[in-house]
Amino acid sequence: MNLKQVEKISKALSDVNRLKILQAIQCCDDKLECSTITASLHLSQPSVSHHIKKLVDAELIEPQKEGRFYFYSLNKDVMENYLKALKKL
Repeated sequence: MNLKQVEKISKALSDVNRLKILQAIQCCDDKLECSTITASLHLSQPSVSHHIKKLVDAELIEPQKEGRFYFYSLNKDVMENYLKALKKL
């Protein structure tokens, strides 16, 4: 993992709402639908969509379309590589 990727992930993790989204996904069997995130975090749908986009762009979560709904799961490989890269700094 290069420093640019580490920077992008670090920026994505710098918001408490994004951390809450990651935590919510992890607690729900690593798969969560967007409306469930909106309801559980008491955030507006546009706000959740914005945060999810940042997390997807950083490759921290992966979208999976099922019918007309999107479900999100953690990308554990990216998380592990990120932690390894931080340890090397």
